[in-house]
Amino acid sequence: MTAKIPTLDLTRNYGRIKDEILEALNSVLESQHFILGPDVAAFEKECESYLGNVSAIGCASGTDALLLALMALDIGEGDEVITTPYSFFATASCITRLGAVPVFADVDPGTFNIDPVKALEAITPRTKAFLPVHIFGQMTPLETVYEEFSARGVAVVEDAAQAFGAWRKEGNHIRRAGAWGKIGCYSFFPTKNLGGYGDGGMIVAQDEEIAARLRKLRVHGAGTTYYHDEVGLNSRLDSLQAAILRVKLRHIEEWNEERRTVAGRYFALFAEKGLLDTVVPPQELEGNYHIYHQYVVKVPRRDELQACLEEEGIVSRVYYPVSLHLQKCFSFLGYSEGDFPVSEQLSRETLALPVFPELTMEEQVRIVSAIGRFYDK
Repeated sequence: MTAKIPTLDLTRNYGRIKDEILEALNSVLESQHFILGPDVAAFEKECESYLGNVSAIGCASGTDALLLALMALDIGEGDEVITTPYSFFATASCITRLGAVPVFADVDPGTFNIDPVKALEAITPRTKAFLPVHIFGQMTPLETVYEEFSARGVAVVEDAAQAFGAWRKEGNHIRRAGAWGKIGCYSFFPTKNLGGYGDGGMIVAQDEEIAARLRKLRVHGAGTTYYHDEVGLNSRLDSLQAAILRVKLRHIEEWNEERRTVAGRYFALFAEKGLLDTVVPPQELEGNYHIYHQYVVKVPRRDELQACLEEEGIVSRVYYPVSLHLQKCFSFLGYSEGDFPVSEQLSRETLALPVFPELTMEEQVRIVSAIGRFYDK
């Protein structure tokens, strides 16, 4: 029986670093420091060094990172936050949980990221923040709009949950995903390029006053134990996850480069099979370093293709089958089908193929061959 090809195989990755992971975990167990503690502090410092010019604050999840970021900016009832309709649910749910209103702007059909110009057009007197998502591991070109948002008093909060390690070249400068805006948010969910073995997240800020407030907000709003300046969250990164992430951070550049190699092989195989007139591969915007958290193609008859691949033991995923503005829980916002046509089209046509550093050439040949057979190429 032919082995199944998963979209992600974490067991292969674990095999490469097993000894390092076990050593790190044993160190935490010996120390008995499980919440925050030395490993979390060390991981925060290492991320600050990697990202540059930011203060890093570990938290319990990527969702909490977004929520804490908006809380630190005092976003609340009636405020508006401009964001993308083509993203994971948490991007918008964190806005509504604070009583604020998500205002959507359509996305770029090539990169799938929010269209910065359309985002600017969505500003109103109630706009407090712009929340772009660096979707699938590629940065939004913020240099085109950042100054205008800032001049109009709108804070830029980056959702970099899928983009730790991605960067964009602006002139002679390199901007890391998440380290550009007033606040950046990351997820360390196990499937992420930098993923733990459970939940975890991080917020980064350039302003030390905001960073100090975030440190309090993650521990129930307490500056000193049992003395609460405001109502915060219980959102702490635990030491076991930090120890694991410290190991993985040492390898993230290598693994991201391997993902780019996998992406390059897909393109070459699609070209070899004559599929590029049918399968539209991801577009890497000039100046970007795409880390391919997901490898998402646009294809006709998407659902039929996915079913065919499943029959051949190839697992694929749909991100995202329903745009956020059409989710039932957001019906109170008053959006309708047709309001954001690009996002809606992507929800019908995109398919995420297997992508991870250890994916082999032989497996990719099998995937592309199956796609070719489906389209009779």
